[in-house]
Amino acid sequence: MLDLTKLTTEQRNPKTMELDTFSSLEIARVMNEENNRVIEGIDRVLPQIATAIDWAGEALNAGGRIIYLGAGTSGRLGVLDAVECPPTFGVSYDTVVGLIAGGEGAFVKAAEGAEDKAEAGAADLDALSLESRDIVIGLAASGRTPYVIGGLTRAREVGCKTVAIACNEGSKIGAVADLAIEPVCGPEVLTGSTRLKAGTAQKLVLNMISTGSMVAAGKVYQNLMVDVKQSNEKLRVRAQNIVMMATDCTREQAADALAASENNAKRAITMILLGCSADEAAAALEAAHGHVRAAVEAHEA
Repeated sequence: MLDLTKLTTEQRNPKTMELDTFSSLEIARVMNEENNRVIEGIDRVLPQIATAIDWAGEALNAGGRIIYLGAGTSGRLGVLDAVECPPTFGVSYDTVVGLIAGGEGAFVKAAEGAEDKAEAGAADLDALSLESRDIVIGLAASGRTPYVIGGLTRAREVGCKTVAIACNEGSKIGAVADLAIEPVCGPEVLTGSTRLKAGTAQKLVLNMISTGSMVAAGKVYQNLMVDVKQSNEKLRVRAQNIVMMATDCTREQAADALAASENNAKRAITMILLGCSADEAAAALEAAHGHVRAAVEAHEA
């Protein structure tokens, strides 16, 4: 029989032994206090997160993909991070991919038993035509999910960089990955409910990896989303605001530059900063591998 009792995420929290007698305010207070342990846990693994950011950035710059795989809450968090990247950073939906045990349907309805199949993790990666320039990031709060172990094992066979994110030290998924990120946040308020602190920790780590890698890929200038997709009126106004903030221009100038650059905020910013045409801005950005700051510095040199 599988023994989970040694896992931190499965142990009982001494602060909440009488949780069923707590008032609503007491429940909210103890959960908020325990959430502080998430930040402490992540703080201890920042060097490993930084390495993952570097590797993910290298994958993107080489034309590779960031691929997340997990089961249950962990899998949903990977899918969530993946689907938020295209509108935020202007990448295709093939650039950051989220795989969840049991398939897309498992995002909204639990696929019981799907996580126990190591071969399914490998098969799901095979279906993506995995390449060595991709990076594969496996997520499992427990750190022992067979689906993730199978996927990470296959990724290493292909030659991909692999990262494991778990919330228990010395995890099984960490043992089969090139890099283990293991923020330990202590037992859950509700015993074994890893959608709580463990889920929060994983989401925060994914935020850091995806955002940091997109910075490395030239999707950010200063602290602005210069490749944001303009799919609705709110985002069109946001693009104007981004151009204005990056260049100190007027809204009219921002709108004109966006129109001239086919609504490409990065190109519009470069046009204004360099005082050049849209075509010249595009050429400068291409020479700078998509980085606005590098394009501007090259022009000034």
